[in-house]
This record gives sequence, C-alpha cells and structure tokens, in this order.
Amino acid sequence: MVASLQLADVAMSKGDVESAVVHLSAAARNPTADEHRVAATACARLGYLFETFLGNKVAARPWFIRAIRLVEDDEPCIEQGWVALAQMGCDVDDPAVLRERADLALDRARRFGDVDLEVKALADGGLARVQAGQVPEGMGMVDESMALACGGGTGDPGVVGMSVCSFYTACYYTGDFERAEAWTRAFHQCGILGPAPGPQAFLSSHCDSVTAALLCHLGRWGEAEKVLQRAHAAIEEAMPGAAWHTPIALAELRILQGRLDEAEVLLLGRDGHIQALLPTARLYLARGDYDLARATARRGLRLMGDDRMRAATFLGVVVEAELGRGELGRAIEASAELDARIQGLPLPALSAQAALTRARLQAATGNHAEAADALRQGLDGLAGVDLPLLALSLHLDLALLLEATDSAEAVVEARAAAALLGRLDVVVASEHAELLARLGVRTTTRPSAAGCRVATLEHDGGCWIAGCGDAKVRLRETKGLRYLAELVAHPGGERHALELVDLVEGVAVAGADRHRLGDAGPSMDAHGRAVYRRRVAELRDEVEDALAVEDDDRAMLAQTELDSVVAELARAFGLGGRDRRASSSAEKARLNVTRALRSALARLAEALPEAGAVLDRRVRTGSFCAYEPHSDDEVTWRVHP
Repeated sequence: MVASLQLADVAMSKGDVESAVVHLSAAARNPTADEHRVAATACARLGYLFETFLGNKVAARPWFIRAIRLVEDDEPCIEQGWVALAQMGCDVDDPAVLRERADLALDRARRFGDVDLEVKALADGGLARVQAGQVPEGMGMVDESMALACGGGTGDPGVVGMSVCSFYTACYYTGDFERAEAWTRAFHQCGILGPAPGPQAFLSSHCDSVTAALLCHLGRWGEAEKVLQRAHAAIEEAMPGAAWHTPIALAELRILQGRLDEAEVLLLGRDGHIQALLPTARLYLARGDYDLARATARRGLRLMGDDRMRAATFLGVVVEAELGRGELGRAIEASAELDARIQGLPLPALSAQAALTRARLQAATGNHAEAADALRQGLDGLAGVDLPLLALSLHLDLALLLEATDSAEAVVEARAAAALLGRLDVVVASEHAELLARLGVRTTTRPSAAGCRVATLEHDGGCWIAGCGDAKVRLRETKGLRYLAELVAHPGGERHALELVDLVEGVAVAGADRHRLGDAGPSMDAHGRAVYRRRVAELRDEVEDALAVEDDDRAMLAQTELDSVVAELARAFGLGGRDRRASSSAEKARLNVTRALRSALARLAEALPEAGAVLDRRVRTGSFCAYEPHSDDEVTWRVHP
C-alpha cells in the first residue's frame, strides 16, 4: 500500500495524473485494520486529484468523505490533519469550514512535529481569515507559511505547491501586488516555481494568473495578456489539459475588453471551479442576461458562507443585475448587504467598488446628489492608492452624472479620467468615449504628421465619407464598410462574423433560420445557445445542491447531463478539435466578412494613408471581429451618426 503511494508520487512528478490515480486507487482499496490510515491518505489524495487536476468535484467528494471517516474515530493522529486539508485552500468554498479544518491540522502538525503539515495549515488558515475579513492576522499567517516553505523547512513539493496557491489567492483578494511580487522572486530562487511538469508548472500558472489579474486592476491589459498567453502555453506543454487558472483569468480580461464570446469559450465547462463563478456572472451581466447573472452570483454567495471578500464582489453583480431586471427593492437590499459585509475591512479597493455600486443604485432611484457624494467618497478612499482603473470608473461615472446639472464640474472629472486614460493600456467603453467627446475632452495621444487626431466615417446616402483633418474622401458603399462602421461604432466590443452579417444584412431568406442555411448538418443559433446556458446554470445548481446533502447518486446524474450539455455548447463554438464543416454558415460568414473587411481597410489605407494604417492595425478579423484602439494610437476612429 505504501509502495502504491510512492509510485503515485513518481507519476505526479512527471505530470502523469492518470497513472497517479491508478496507483492511489490501489492503495485505497480494502485496507486492513492496520492500514486504514494509509488508505485514508490515499483517499484524500485521490479527491485532490479529481477536484484540482481533473475538475470533477462530483467524483472527488466521495473520496474526501471516505478519507475523513477512516480516521475520525481514532485517537489524535497526524493523518487527521492531512485528511482535513486534503483540498487546496482556494477550492474550499466556505472560509469557516476552511478555518476549522486548518486549525485542527495546525494542532496535529505542532503536536506531532510535522513541518510540512504546519506549512499548509498556516497558509490555509491565513487564507480563511483573509476571506472572513481578518486581513492582518491572515496575511501574517500566510507570510509565516511562506517563510517556512522557502527556508527549507519542508521537503514535499506538493504541499508547498498547495500552500503557495493559498498565498496567491490571499494576495489576489486583498489586491496586495507588492507582497505577491516580493515572494514570487523568492519562490523562483528556491525552485518552488518553474517549468517542470507537476506541481511546479501548475503553481507557475497560478502565479502568472494572479499576476495578470492584478495587472488588469492596474490598467495594464497588454502586459496581462502577454503573461497569460505565455503561462497557458507553458502549462499546456508541460501538462496538457490540466490548466484552469489561466483560462479563467484570461476570460476575466476578455470581459473587460468586451470580447464576450471568447470569454464564454474560455469559461465553458469550468464554472465548477468557484474561481470561475464571478467572471461567469459578469459575462452574463455584460450581455444583459440579468436573470442568469443574478442566479450565478447568488450561487456563489450560497457556496461561500461568511466569506466577506468574494461576497462583496458577488453582491455588486447582484445589485446591477436587479437594476437591469427593474427590481429596485431587491437591488436596495443587496446594496445594504454589501455595505454590511465590507464594514470595517481595511481594503480601499472594496470600499471604492462598493461606493461605485451604491452610486449607480442612487442614480437609478433619482437621488443624483447622493450618488455624486458616494462617488466622491470612493475617490477620497483611493487617495494614495495605486488603483487607476477603479479611479477611472469613478471619475467617468461622476462626469456622466454631473453632465446634466453642472457641466463645468463634469468637465473637471472628465479631464481627470482622460489624464488616467493617457497612462493606461485599456479599451474605454463606447458610452464613455462618447461622453468625453461631448464634453470636449481628449485623451493624450501622439499627433500624426498631418496633425489629425480623430478620423471619422459618416454615412451619406449611398456612400461613406471618410475624413481626417482637412482631408475627406467619398467611398462607394460596400458591405465591408458597413461591417467596419459597426465595429468602429463600438470600440473594444467584439462581434461574431454571423452577428455582423445579421446586423448589417438581416435575415437573407424570409421565414428561414439563416444560421441553418447552407450547412451540411445541425447548428446552434443564438437562441439555442441561450437555452443551453440556462440549462448549464440549472444543472450546476443541482450538482451543488446534491453535494451539499451528500446525495452522490443525484449529483452524478446531474453531472453526467451537465457534461453532455457543455459538450453541445462546445460544438457550437467548434471547440475540442471538432471539425467545422466547410459549408457551415458560420465558416462562410467568417470568410466573407474577413474578405469584405480587408477590402474596405485597403481602400481606406489608400485614401487616407496614415489614418488608414492605424485602423488596419487595430481591426481584428476572423470568427470574432473587433476594433481595438489604443491610447498610443496617432489617430482614433469614430463613426458620425
């Protein structure tokens, strides 16, 4: 039995998860009275592999339960501590549960002198305290854990890996970029992080994901994207199919960028991880699917119990979703709960985000003075704190609020926002770009040789007029120019090629579903995808409800159907190596739209060389198309209505 555990260790060091499962299963079977503690260890590790590496909470749960039951009636022993902390700390939903387990494990670690277990108990116990709002105490514990790990106090790389994940999660929730950066250097020096298969590669992907998330908050989206793309490629090479940190973090960035379909593809099938619930809820919110956004956020709140950090962000989604649904009373209740959750937390970012949410609620109820006060309070709370993206949102919302009542102050706020935009690498939403234009405020960009700062497209009867400074050209109308105008009118927002065709041309054949025309087989249109998304949410709730009452059979049935529904959605996006028929309407749309856009861009580059070159550089074509301007561009393009 012990030999099987050793073979599992060897397999994991090579990144061979399947072989590790085989060896651990052998160790967990039919233990004798003298072997039950070893069997408990094998069961706990099986649960960990199923949940963390294979993403199957349903299969993991029976192993965790069996591990606990094998040793719960024993006299105090070290195995009780290891079984209690079998999961990764960041995968335990409720911080109260995590704290109770970590405290038990810390007692066993110190009673029996197990430094490895002490490292993990300190890290998980610290994370639990951070999530519950006890930030100084919690971060002190995770620092102590990392000091032990880097000081050579532990020889188990798997334990170090799980503990470092808890550390990075705590840094993410507190926005403590400096602490994460300082310890990361130490981790590399000690060999804790690196490209080797197994824990090193998995840990490195988590490290890079947290780093990228913090870069996003700092408004450095280009850097964040490079970090995530490099990290995802590295772990896919070391451990194909094992990554989930990087896709979830990249999905969060795509939502910020307005590339919503790409975000959905990245999140598909991963919302079993609690880390994916918030971006999933935000994705639905960005799409205007307020019912699903609220349901997903509420599911997160149910799972995490007394967690104050994550609950605050989920409640912010609930407030906006209820406002979108027209449920003002429920939005007020959620906002009050949000304020109660963050009271006393020493985290300016959470307080400022709550102020932003409160202001939007007050504005919706017509209390514009109170809304403006809330935004000013949020900005005051960020004084001396480097969170430019959040400050940008507060300034823009305040400018929008003041535009109708105090235009002079609105311009002051808009200029403050523009000053921030000049040093950020972000895509501003179209409504905010229009606000800045209405107030006559320009962001800082490098002027072109011709002195043109803004280029325009304007529809005029049967043609388009493109202008830049004093130069104006008239171009014959084409589908490509109409596609291009739709993208430029929504900077940063992505459009699927099919959606562009629908928006510009409408349905080609009366009474027919254009998505099914010219296809050799079945396809799924937008309505079909929406139905499947709702079924995914329902089944995910059913799985969680069944797991909560330990009804493993019902959970397995729901999980089986869930996997099937997710597979159908994946087919709709052409994922998982599935062949896309060359005759499909989606493929035809991709080819035709790309060809038309490239032709239109070439015409503009010929007519207005400098401005056209910028546009050609910033328009992305393919299945998903977008105009993605950058603050360093010499020219910004706009569409005149």
